[in-house]
Amino acid sequence: MSSAAILTAVSSIEEGGWPEEAALETLVASVFRAAEAELSLSPKHPSEVSLLFTDDATIKGINAEWRAKDKPTNVLSFPAFQLKPGMAPKPLLGDIVFAHETVAREATEEGKTFENHLSHLVAHGLLHLFGYDHE
Repeated sequence: MSSAAILTAVSSIEEGGWPEEAALETLVASVFRAAEAELSLSPKHPSEVSLLFTDDATIKGINAEWRAKDKPTNVLSFPAFQLKPGMAPKPLLGDIVFAHETVAREATEEGKTFENHLSHLVAHGLLHLFGYDHE
């Protein structure tokens, strides 16, 4: 990622049929640059996000453990600190986990490209780390 980036990612592809790492990095960087602009983030407060690209089986276990929901989901966010919208982020923002099969299935069902749906979910997960909820 660019040295001028305010938001950076450390990514791990654990399981699933994910695109190549370089393609994921490009997609994530694009979403992060849009988020930086939309949220008016300051270079004085750079933050790192950990991204895990995995499969339905893994995210199902995480979802059961942390949310008491014994089913896979598309994305889970785990903030390192509880932020409220508009607060300056800490150096470590948190973790976001994605499940390949669910993301792919939803993209097909919704008539979207996999990349567009994943971009949406990266933004969705990132906004949760910044303290935004579904309301």
